[in-house]
Amino acid sequence: MNIKVLGSGCRKCKKLEEHVNKAITESGVNATVEKVSDLAAIMAYGVMMTPALVIDEKVVSSGKLLSASDIKTIIIKGE
Repeated sequence: MNIKVLGSGCRKCKKLEEHVNKAITESGVNATVEKVSDLAAIMAYGVMMTPALVIDEKVVSSGKLLSASDIKTIIIKGE
């Protein structure tokens, strides 16, 4: 599983990355996490608000800070 956190590096973006790592640890899935801060790369996903979460090249959230529990639920459904 490939997970990307899209954002400029703001506080919410960093927190989302923390929540993603916690969700991966708790769910036990095999995943890589990538931080994407390049504006052109973010816009290529059609994202207009950050932070955003992309799982296996599909945008699953944009413009809000998901909890680790919410991310874990998304990850488990995606497997």
